[in-house]
Amino acid sequence: MVYLFDKGMDFVDVGDKKFDPKDDFNKYAKLAVLELLSSKDRDPRAILVCGGGQGMAIQANRYRGIRAVVVWDSTEAEMARNDNDANVLCLPARVLEEDDAKWRDIIDTFLLTPFAKAPRYIKRNNELDEV
Repeated sequence: MVYLFDKGMDFVDVGDKKFDPKDDFNKYAKLAVLELLSSKDRDPRAILVCGGGQGMAIQANRYRGIRAVVVWDSTEAEMARNDNDANVLCLPARVLEEDDAKWRDIIDTFLLTPFAKAPRYIKRNNELDEV
């Protein structure tokens, strides 16, 4: 959160303000997705963090229009944005917690990479929302 603040980015923090061992990722993934879906921003994004990232992605992807991805390097972040128009980044804390430069690079890439809007990518994304 401090990283985004220091970059001058606007964001909404839906996480808990203090550690509660009874908390579970589902609640925060839902809060983030609902915030994203209600956003007036024309290209809103969310960043979720949990131990492995997978649970957050599974929860987030239950909503129409959400394309959540678990990313562990900047190449994956770039491809997820460029090809899939991913709008929710799920970071695996267990993989990235010791490498500040790596998670910063992933976040920067995710936030700065535009969707390519190739017809085949648009078609694929629309098919995902037909479920």
